[in-house]
Amino acid sequence: MERIINIHVKKLPEGVYLATSKEVQGLVAQGRTSTEAIEIARDVARKLMEARLERAKNVDFAKVSGFTNLFL
Repeated sequence: MERIINIHVKKLPEGVYLATSKEVQGLVAQGRTSTEAIEIARDVARKLMEARLERAKNVDFAKVSGFTNLFL
């Protein structure tokens, strides 16, 4: 699944680049160049979203909602 997210890249005083995104909680990537920071951010974003999807698959909605049975 392809998704477009906005990434903010900032050059730090140490000379490295920091990439973050308000759209993907926990996304922080650092690189020697802005391109490297973006490439790392892309990989981190993909892994974070995959982990969240996997966690969502394992949620027992009956327990979360307080119901013991769910009839559809």
